[in-house]
Amino acid sequence: MGIGASIFLLALGAILAFAVNADISGLDISVIGWILMAAGLIGLVTTLWFWNSRRRTVVTRTTGGAPVAGSTYASEYREVRQDDVPPPPPPAYR
Repeated sequence: MGIGASIFLLALGAILAFAVNADISGLDISVIGWILMAAGLIGLVTTLWFWNSRRRTVVTRTTGGAPVAGSTYASEYREVRQDDVPPPPPPAYR
């Protein structure tokens, strides 16, 4: 479920829960509205969580190298940050 569908469920649930005063035998429209709002909220949180986990950066740490003569450094420390690279698009079919 995407962000648009989640917001749609939230809005539809709010309309049913707060704005509609209809009586249907066997159905409580306000309860259906609350259920739709809960489903929209869960979908929104899940979608944002997945989007956040895809945008993390990869940290690579390397150490190594012998010290240079006359230097006070015992080792080299370097940290390189790279964004996750998405997979290449599929080849175009002709």
